[in-house]
Amino acid sequence: NDVSLDIERGSFFGLVGESGSGKTTLGRAILKAAPISAGHVAYCDGEVEYDLANISGTQLKDYRKRAQLIFQDPYAALSPRMTVRDIIAEPLEVMGLTKSREETDARVREIAAKCRLNLEHLRRFPHAFSGGQRQRISIARALVSGPKFIVADESVAALDVSIQADVLNLLKQLQDDLGLTFLFISHDLSVVAHICDHVAVMYLGRLVETAPTRQLFAAPRHPYTRALFSAIPSLDPDDRGKAQKLEGEIPSPTNPPPGCKFNTRCPHATDICRSEEPKLEHPGDGHEVACHRWRELLELVPA
Repeated sequence: NDVSLDIERGSFFGLVGESGSGKTTLGRAILKAAPISAGHVAYCDGEVEYDLANISGTQLKDYRKRAQLIFQDPYAALSPRMTVRDIIAEPLEVMGLTKSREETDARVREIAAKCRLNLEHLRRFPHAFSGGQRQRISIARALVSGPKFIVADESVAALDVSIQADVLNLLKQLQDDLGLTFLFISHDLSVVAHICDHVAVMYLGRLVETAPTRQLFAAPRHPYTRALFSAIPSLDPDDRGKAQKLEGEIPSPTNPPPGCKFNTRCPHATDICRSEEPKLEHPGDGHEVACHRWRELLELVPA
């Protein structure tokens, strides 16, 4: 709802927020997997430029090659009836990107090697692999068509912490090697802080704050972002007990309150917050925030 994002080519852009905030819906809308009811979504990778709200036919087919999705659950995302080779090769065959089986096999082996998969195991079925290996298979399938833009929707959430680090390092390596741009959707703030260059925070379908990662984590300005970051676990004994508990009910996304959508839970809400919806302000330092009181709160409640 009235979300504006500018994802620079070659960046690792993070999108965070509570469950139900609209992160996945936004990611799918960008991929044309969910309808865009209003607004403008532009895609430009240096070779082509598309208006995604009005794209169809041949242009949509071409966009499917250039923008791909990595799913959250590596166990549900892979067909148990297909070998790893066939899973990775499927986009090539559906999109008609190769002219022979030999060419398809060569491309599958090339991308499998980049995703650190054992080439001797391509004839095996998914049940023979661990969660981390299955996610690497999903990544290989997403990359085999040669996309430039990837939406990674909670792509490490279902994995153990040790495996998460391995998959995150792989994504970062692939970004460097292949010149990829990522929209990384996650609820895990520690993961986002580790891998993303820029972060946007969503609440109830609205963008409330966005900034370069280090700047956002060092000095969050929106009360919701502050509450969200206060819940990050810390080994520092001085940080214990600092988690901010939000009171009040979470409004319905289909029937949000007037004014700021966060006013029912915000400890700093005033009359203007309850009557007038804040616009996303651009102070000029790369930081954007949608809050009527963010300037005075910086002095009253230092981050």
